[in-house]
Amino acid sequence: MSMSREIQLYIKRIFDITFSSLLILLFLPLMTLIAFVIWLTMKEPILFRQSRIGYKNRTFTIYKFRTMTEERDRYGNLLPDEQRLTRFGKFLRETSLDELPELFNVLKGDMSLVGPRPLLVEYMPYYTPEERRRHNMKPGITGWAQVNGRNAITWDQKLALDVWYVDNWNLWLDFKIILMTITKVIKREGVSANGYATAPRLDEVRGKIT
Repeated sequence: MSMSREIQLYIKRIFDITFSSLLILLFLPLMTLIAFVIWLTMKEPILFRQSRIGYKNRTFTIYKFRTMTEERDRYGNLLPDEQRLTRFGKFLRETSLDELPELFNVLKGDMSLVGPRPLLVEYMPYYTPEERRRHNMKPGITGWAQVNGRNAITWDQKLALDVWYVDNWNLWLDFKIILMTITKVIKREGVSANGYATAPRLDEVRGKIT
């Protein structure tokens, strides 16, 4: 007899708590070293904090290791990402080590180990009604879109993969995504789109709303 979705979600939460706790303990020395290098090269803050949209459209603060400087032009505007991304920051992004602090988001319950990536609050008006269903699952550190192209695919493709994940989710799919993620991280695939430090913004791709 197959398990109900409710039971699987309960198991998913137990899995998240257990493994995020174990991974935090395992990677604590590495996270301490990363924090020290960031402090040496960019000073404080060590962590990058930003509001993101989570489960059922609720806003939460995501934690990541900082990878960019705060350099600005003469008018006070931040320079493009490509110019602010440090050499060490680029290494952290290529290896996904910048996302280790998100394990604390998982432990808190804001995120899951697997789910649609949490995106910027200002992207909300640019989703179609179908794409907004990506928020019917907790956002994840990794997800179906991340193991099927990450930033090397278009926004339309990424959001469609997120919705597919929500509609077809089960524990075995999560397990498959975790295994695929390990391979993708080792190969450093799909880290950035052509010409970008990461990827173009959704609001830039779909046009400004007036």
